[in-house]
Amino acid sequence: MSNWDTTFPPLLRKLHQLEFDYDDGDGYDFEPYQSFFPAEENASWFKAWTGNAAIDGSQFRVFGQDGTGGYAAFWLVLPDQPIEKQPVVFLGSEGEKGVVALNLDEYLWLLADGVGPYEAVAYPSPDSKPNAQFTLFAQENSGIAKLSAAEVLARANEAYPSFSEQIDSLCR
Repeated sequence: MSNWDTTFPPLLRKLHQLEFDYDDGDGYDFEPYQSFFPAEENASWFKAWTGNAAIDGSQFRVFGQDGTGGYAAFWLVLPDQPIEKQPVVFLGSEGEKGVVALNLDEYLWLLADGVGPYEAVAYPSPDSKPNAQFTLFAQENSGIAKLSAAEVLARANEAYPSFSEQIDSLCR
């Protein structure tokens, strides 16, 4: 884990300058970080989360959390692809888990539709509440055409239908 980089890609750093307003439960339950966990902290968290001391969670790069301590992360499963092209996942404090976007571009559209990583996993069909600030950000920064939250989630679940089972297999 010596080559571990905690530096965010520029677009994620720019995204996390926006305000993720909780809005008394009607907004995003998300607290953005300014850097990825260091390797040791990442390993400690993943071992505790899974109950498995034999794994280090090195396939995840945590970039934020919800109010209960669940983590949003990139899941590094695509060899030779930059982190921005990796799937975005949520691993909740109560065992919730799921792929919420195929990549950072699609994640921007999920946020634009008013759905954060926690909401994407906790509610099978989260309410769409378009957010003007995040919509403008996605329009200016996403390299893909607009997608609804439902489309982002359907694409993520279609591409990675066995994510939950893969994570469950690591848990003790």
